[in-house]
Amino acid sequence: MSEQGSGPSARRRLADERARAAARGRRRRALLVVLGAVAVAGAAVAAVVVLVSRNGGGGPAVGDYKGALAPAARQGDGSVAMAQPGVKAPVLDVWEDFQCPACKAMEARLGGTMKRLAAEGKVKVVYRPFQLFQQEPLMSNSRRAANAAACMPAGHWVKYHDRLYAEQPEEGRKGFAPQDLIAWAADLGVTDPSFAACVNGEQKMKTVDQASALAGRSGVDATPYLALNGRKVGDDVLGSPKELENAVARAAGSAPASGGARHGGARSGGTAAGAQ
Repeated sequence: MSEQGSGPSARRRLADERARAAARGRRRRALLVVLGAVAVAGAAVAAVVVLVSRNGGGGPAVGDYKGALAPAARQGDGSVAMAQPGVKAPVLDVWEDFQCPACKAMEARLGGTMKRLAAEGKVKVVYRPFQLFQQEPLMSNSRRAANAAACMPAGHWVKYHDRLYAEQPEEGRKGFAPQDLIAWAADLGVTDPSFAACVNGEQKMKTVDQASALAGRSGVDATPYLALNGRKVGDDVLGSPKELENAVARAAGSAPASGGARHGGARSGGTAAGAQ
C-alpha cells in the first residue's frame, strides 16, 4: 500500500480511537439515571463523598440507631414514608441509591437523626430509592437492591434499608445477589415465598424505573440528595446531624411541596420516554 493510500486511513483510525477514548471518558465521568432521566457529573458525587468524610463519615455504622421507629407506609409512587400518625410536615425526601458509597456514608452519619426526629413526630421522612448508575456492575447491583427494597413489606422496610447499606458491595464488584437479598430479609423475619418470587422475578423493576424518572423530573442532580419541604438542603446539612435537626426545625414553619424534591439549580437530562 502506498503512503498516499495509508495516510488518510491512519488519520481515520486515529480519529476513531480518539472518539472512543472520549466516549469512555464520558462514561467514567457520568452517573446517568436509567432511561436518561438525570445526568450527573462524577465530580459532584465526589465532592459529596469528600464532604461526608470530612465531617466524620468514618463514624457510626449504618444501623447503629437503637431507638424507636415511627411507622412506615408505602406511598402510591412506591416511596416509603416514615412518620408518626397525623404528621404531614415538614417532609424530608431522601433520594438514594443502595450502591452509592456517599449515600451509605450519609446514612451512617444522619440516618439515626432522621429516625429519631420521625419517632418524635418532628418530621415525615420519605425514602426514595432509585437507580443512579449506568455502568456495570454498579447498574445491575443498584437495580437488584432497589427492586428488593420495593418488594419488602413496609413494616420491615426501614431495617431492610439499613441492611442493604451494611452489605453494600465494593465499587467494581458484583453484589446484591438474589439469594443474599432473600437471606437478609429472612433475618428480619420476612420468609413469605412471595418476597423471594418478587426478588428472583424482578417484579418491581417498573417501580424502580418510575422512581428513577421521578428523580429526573424532581431535579435530583447528585447523591446523596436530601430535600426539606421540596427544596434541596445544603452541604452543611448533609455533613452534620445538628445542622439537619436545625434545618428540620426551621422547615416546620413552611408548607411541604408535593411530588418530591424541587430545586431551581438542579441539572436534569429530561424525563424518561413514556413516563407518566
